[in-house]
Amino acid sequence: MPEIELTAGTIAYEDTGGPGPVVVLLHGLAHDATVWRKVIAALAPGHRVLAPTLPYGSHRTPMKPEVALSPDSVIDLIAEFLDRLDLTDVTLVESDCGRAQTVAVRHPERLTRLVLVSCEAFDNYPPGAPGKMIDLACRVPGGISLMVRVLGLKALRRFPVGLGALTKRPVPDEIAEAWLRPLRTDPAIRHDFRRYCLAVRRDELLRAAEGLRKFDRPALVVWAVDDLMMPREHGRRLAELLPQGRLVEIEDSRTLISEDQPERLVDALRAFVAGAPATA
Repeated sequence: MPEIELTAGTIAYEDTGGPGPVVVLLHGLAHDATVWRKVIAALAPGHRVLAPTLPYGSHRTPMKPEVALSPDSVIDLIAEFLDRLDLTDVTLVESDCGRAQTVAVRHPERLTRLVLVSCEAFDNYPPGAPGKMIDLACRVPGGISLMVRVLGLKALRRFPVGLGALTKRPVPDEIAEAWLRPLRTDPAIRHDFRRYCLAVRRDELLRAAEGLRKFDRPALVVWAVDDLMMPREHGRRLAELLPQGRLVEIEDSRTLISEDQPERLVDALRAFVAGAPATA
């Protein structure tokens, strides 16, 4: 997997290469680019697909301690990633976390399309039981270590405070364990995770939503009908405020549609990038 050194630190990323339309996939907290593995495999034949592993707790290389780590710095990191790799006409896709919304508002110059997949929006932070557990763990001494030990227990993985809130189907053990290993084994990664989470501004996504009203480029909102963390009404609201927004709702899925319904997500992405009307 290639790596690139950015201002905040070194990040690894998937890159399928090829001459097709550029699609950049962004993941959420406590998982990495492998959450997109099925989507990447399906899109790769006709697209150049990139998926960076962001410093959200499942990254393997700690960020530079002298550089502030916050949602704002991750937004800058994503923009720098696009710039350093000279990616243009990008379809930027986010799942779970909401940073792509602010990237689209602050750094629209390299984007040609935006896709929001069951993600934090408006005032929904921290989202759901897992979000509240993470927020609490970051504020209590030793809380992150305890949280990771609990989430690492296979018997508890499907509970609503764990992956059970994010997916309707079990994530393969080897994938889930790889997501948790950096937090479990590396104090520097736990420190990155804590300082990122504690730096969240609760009004960021409300401000981003206002900015999205001026994002006059094709935008697709894909929402899980059975989502336990991201209110279904938020998908509709996002699609309505985006000037060229369209909504696709996917049944039989929770937040991580790339895990529960990857084929239907790929169909929606492929049609959207090709310019065809999205089908609800």
